[in-house]
Amino acid sequence: MLDHSYFSEQIIPIADKVLKGERVGQEDCLTLYRQASLPELGVLANAVRERWNGKKVFFNRNFHIEPTNICVNKCKFCSYRREEGQTGSWDLSLDEIFTIAQHYVNKDITEVHVVGGVHPRHAFDYYEKMIGGLHELLPQAHIKAFTAEELWKMAELRGTPVADVLYRLQELGLGSIPGGGAEILDDSVRAVICAQKISSQIWLNVHEQVHSLGMPSNATMLYGHVETFEHRVKHLSQLRDLQDITKGFNAFIPLKYRSANNELGAAGELAVMEDLRNLAICRIFLENVPHIKAYWPMLGKSVSQLALAFGADDLDGTIDDSTKIYSMAGAHDKNPAMSVAELANICRSAGFTPVERDSLYREIKQY
Repeated sequence: MLDHSYFSEQIIPIADKVLKGERVGQEDCLTLYRQASLPELGVLANAVRERWNGKKVFFNRNFHIEPTNICVNKCKFCSYRREEGQTGSWDLSLDEIFTIAQHYVNKDITEVHVVGGVHPRHAFDYYEKMIGGLHELLPQAHIKAFTAEELWKMAELRGTPVADVLYRLQELGLGSIPGGGAEILDDSVRAVICAQKISSQIWLNVHEQVHSLGMPSNATMLYGHVETFEHRVKHLSQLRDLQDITKGFNAFIPLKYRSANNELGAAGELAVMEDLRNLAICRIFLENVPHIKAYWPMLGKSVSQLALAFGADDLDGTIDDSTKIYSMAGAHDKNPAMSVAELANICRSAGFTPVERDSLYREIKQY
């Protein structure tokens, strides 16, 4: 029974919908952004997360490989990109990539996450050999690799449809793709912050094709820069619509814009309270996506723990100091790594049940 006294008058009709398991509309979502308090959002977001996952919070044993930060795109929010030959740039050879993976042979790693810049000169056989070699070295590990942006540019360079690229990489061991490159799915915003990137519709189309091959993906939203609440709602609506069709998104990850060392830095960063409000609203609106991730290398460990009280049910994984994307943009964890014990303690001390998972959210062990 809804206690109306807990909610302000304008939020009561939306709260009724959420607590009855009904879908909220775009105008409802805008009202939440503009008028709902953080406590109100916490109650509603947790009602949705508990319908999906009860008190469970998930994490996995994973590491990242970032083949290059040399990129044809010049996104204004990016602190990671370098020009070829510029100080701080890197471009790993296949042997260097396989040397990284070799460190995890015969260990309990269940996922390798591969993402990086869109290199101007790598031919498709570089990516074929990369995925095939990783699968051979780590046959027990799920390979989650390449954003829609990377895949589309591979197809352009190869001169074939992106479906052919996806099918070939799947044959070689690709299991899913990450959700990066979505930024804000509004082309007027993309023209400002990432003008060289694929359009909103192409991003959605690539993920739809991934899902049609039986592979899942994640979805993201980069928030807290030049976008409006209306842009966020449009973004979330398009993701929800595609999920209605394919049911292929495993998780949604709201990604906080970090302001260090990039062209949008003058805009500053949102306060933690706004991060939590946004995460909760995403959980409420995306009621057809099973998991909402608090990506701890981006939010930090303490804020990610707080996020568990506002709808998040996943913390990502161990990471093992293998990603530089957010540390180069000013995130607090400069060498991001957590042990399984530390991840489990974060969940348990916040009142949740820690669950180790694989990349497809199959449970491995409760702690």
